[in-house]
Amino acid sequence: QVQLVESGGGLVQAGGSLRLSCAVSGSIASINALGWYRQAPGKRRELVAVIPTGGTTNYADSVKGRFTISRDNAKNTVDLQMDSLKPEDTAVYYCKAVQSWFAFWGQGTQVTVSS
Repeated sequence: QVQLVESGGGLVQAGGSLRLSCAVSGSIASINALGWYRQAPGKRRELVAVIPTGGTTNYADSVKGRFTISRDNAKNTVDLQMDSLKPEDTAVYYCKAVQSWFAFWGQGTQVTVSS
């Protein structure tokens, strides 16, 4: 089992920045990948960024060059630095961990970008 707790969401003006953090606990040794997803009202949940264990990061085209995912193995956290935010980035952001055939999700944190 893996537990995930997100923090750092909030309200920001367009062009601003936010940093989301996800605290990871539990059976973390066998995690294959950590990532951030988001879901806007009326839309499907979508990948924002993923960082596989020992692999290269991957970003959605819509956030490339603006968002940066990072993992701190000493602190057991995975962060998402979001710069140059746009109103269309407004969504609930979820942290996800993949372990073998299983996926674990955090409770989500709201990000609202005003125009």
